[in-house]
Amino acid sequence: MSIWESFWAIMWWFLWAFVFVSYLMVLFGIIADIFRDHALNGWAKAAWMLFLVFVPFLTALVYLIARGGGMAERGASAVQQNREATDSYIRSVAGASPSDEIDKASKLLASGAITNEEFASIKARALS
Repeated sequence: MSIWESFWAIMWWFLWAFVFVSYLMVLFGIIADIFRDHALNGWAKAAWMLFLVFVPFLTALVYLIARGGGMAERGASAVQQNREATDSYIRSVAGASPSDEIDKASKLLASGAITNEEFASIKARALS
């Protein structure tokens, strides 16, 4: 076998590896979209999955043609929900601003719940 034949054999192998990995990405994207779609009932999801198992390439092509636009919308919606959940979590665990901490401490001092020394300690910690 000449060097050019082995070169093209390697290039052919890389092409098929790329096609295979691309197909797997599409397949897993379709499966994720099927389970993400709340408009599909259980029977429709089961039918899509059954066809994906037994006629995968044709089913993937039909799914992308028939429901491809909705895939993008559901994907964007999922990203937005995840972003909102992350932002909400960050806000819930983040500390309050120094002025909020001092305001809370001054209210506690006015109600007599804390002493002047405790207020000074809270104020120093909030400002540091």
